[in-house]
Amino acid sequence: MSQTLSYSIASHNALLYVRLSMVAFLWGGTFVAGRMVSTEMSPLVAATARFGLASLALLYLVWKKEGGLPRLTWRQSVLMGLLGLSGVCLYNLFFFAALTEMPASRTALFVAFNPIAVALAGGLVARRFLPIGQAVGICVALVGAVIVISGGDIAGLMSDARQSFGRGELFMLAAVGSWVCYTLLGGKALGSITPLAATTWAALIGFIFLALGLPLTGPVQLPQIPTFTCTLAIIYLAIGGTVVPFVWYYRGVRTLGPERTAVFTNLVPVFGVALGAAVLQEPVEASMLLGGTLVIAGVSLTNRV
Repeated sequence: MSQTLSYSIASHNALLYVRLSMVAFLWGGTFVAGRMVSTEMSPLVAATARFGLASLALLYLVWKKEGGLPRLTWRQSVLMGLLGLSGVCLYNLFFFAALTEMPASRTALFVAFNPIAVALAGGLVARRFLPIGQAVGICVALVGAVIVISGGDIAGLMSDARQSFGRGELFMLAAVGSWVCYTLLGGKALGSITPLAATTWAALIGFIFLALGLPLTGPVQLPQIPTFTCTLAIIYLAIGGTVVPFVWYYRGVRTLGPERTAVFTNLVPVFGVALGAAVLQEPVEASMLLGGTLVIAGVSLTNRV
């Protein structure tokens, strides 16, 4: 009986690991799709379109699978509001803003900061010191990040930080901070609500925040009809980059916890660089390979279970 139970748990975890790896692949593709969209839409319009379509799909799914959205308590409402603000509204504004400034492959490498930041923030919240292995991993990852950001010219970065570290890099660091909040808050929100319901509520609230921000950018104008390529990219961002991976990611948070689930975002830069080179023909520099390898190695050590 115990062997059967152990086998069942192992099989369940194996499927979860496969899904979380697919999450990384799908999110790697969002940098390519986002780069395509950013050439035709502003960050706010792109993010609003993405989550408007994603919210419709999620509402259908939650109605089909769970009979509709559950009513929220006051505490759950606050948590869902914070999830929508951090992981949907702010993250995507920074995400699309960064893609207007940097290539998709370089932008994707900054996602490697996510697990490190989650581990550090989780330690601070829990008021515990990081193990030595995690501390060493953070140092290794930071060295790799400096190599990526500087393009291999660390001395140049030290002498002229503005040249190597521009607006795009700042936007992506802000996106990382937003995602850390989303991940840690998600761990608290999933105690009494399903991953699908939590994702749907967060997407809806985030979409509302984004839509309310549209009039603040100036006079509302009729949007231009996007090209076929841009339309396909928006659909991918909404379905392949939001609906499926967000639900699977929160299933991981519920089962494995925020820090262990965040480990799988190590794979996002790998897929992002590969897809950027394959689809957009973006160059892959030696500094990106070396720095990216160090970041991934450091993150893996940081989150070793």
